[in-house]
Amino acid sequence: MARLNQILRTLRNQRAAARTTIDQLDRAIEALSKLGGKPRGRRGGPRRMSKAARKRIAAAQRARWARVRAQKAGKPPKPPKAPAA
Repeated sequence: MARLNQILRTLRNQRAAARTTIDQLDRAIEALSKLGGKPRGRRGGPRRMSKAARKRIAAAQRARWARVRAQKAGKPPKPPKAPAA
């Protein structure tokens, strides 16, 4: 029975130490969250792409799908075109 009491005492001590650590972490989180309202490095709002960028991406995707379809049909794939600058 003495062994069980010792184990219980050890577990209670560990629980108390864990609570202390959690309290310290909570205080640190609270202090840091008060320092800078919005996280840095993040833009607000949606990302915007130029028309030219969308056009290049669309052309590249059409070329990829054309290669996939050509491979399924058993045709040799065409080499990709050089981008028009």
